[in-house]
Amino acid sequence: MVAVLATGYAIGDYFVDYALKRGNETDALAPPAACVNIHDKSREIPKMPASSSEKWSMTMPDGRHLAAIYYIPAQKGHRWVILAHGYGRDQRYTRDYAEVYLTHGYNVLSPDLCASGESEGQYITMGIKESEEVAEWAAKVKQRDANAEIVLHGVSMGAATVMLAAGRYEISGLAAVIEDCAYTSAYEMFTSQLGVIFGLPEFPIMTCVDIVSGIKTGVKVSDAAPLKAISRIKVPVMFIHGAADKLVPPSMMERLYNACHTPKKKFVVEGAGHGDAMTAAGKEYWKNVFSFLDDCLAMKS
Repeated sequence: MVAVLATGYAIGDYFVDYALKRGNETDALAPPAACVNIHDKSREIPKMPASSSEKWSMTMPDGRHLAAIYYIPAQKGHRWVILAHGYGRDQRYTRDYAEVYLTHGYNVLSPDLCASGESEGQYITMGIKESEEVAEWAAKVKQRDANAEIVLHGVSMGAATVMLAAGRYEISGLAAVIEDCAYTSAYEMFTSQLGVIFGLPEFPIMTCVDIVSGIKTGVKVSDAAPLKAISRIKVPVMFIHGAADKLVPPSMMERLYNACHTPKKKFVVEGAGHGDAMTAAGKEYWKNVFSFLDDCLAMKS
């Protein structure tokens, strides 16, 4: 029995570190090793928006220091967007999204999520700690602007994060959520990739991963499940997905959409892979996003 438990822990330990642990022998800030198999290597870091910016920071209850960049629009207003980046990325990868929001008069806050960029943490938690951070950043926005109307916009893990934030926390001033290619649950997505990358079955590997992730990170992989939180979201949600997404299949978006009980909109981009809807659809992407947001903010007014 001891040998079985030790083997199970060793298996879980390996895959948790492979998928969630930040840093390696040469770079303490490197994304998890699994990112090598998942990231689009052609994706370049977008250039900084031309607007003025400020560095923001805060400390979480567990003592972790977090960092974010606030991009300031040319014209003052009360519309805000918090951008949530994807798995193994950092806030720099949301700069192209920030640029468009700025041209539409939005104040833009782009944080480095848990264990990413300049924010501290050893393990990514696929949306759990990240969603708490987003809720805290939203509270900081309201301290800055009491009349703020806040939109949460996330891509991939960032999309899971914003749905979990909206479903798990009371966020003052929240107006809408834009989720772009989120998974129903990190457990389900990792199970799929376990078969694709390693040719391994769900059991007992993912059971071990779930238990060990709880021990090492403080939350289980199975806790990162937007599908369980979405019915508690009280604001409109827009669902975006690439029809050719092989990492997070469009069927996950359909399940999330069907579980949502608030006003909602669906935008599927033909031929787009994971996280590529914005670049593939171009102006059509933003036409749909701002049409949706204009309706949401008009309802709040």
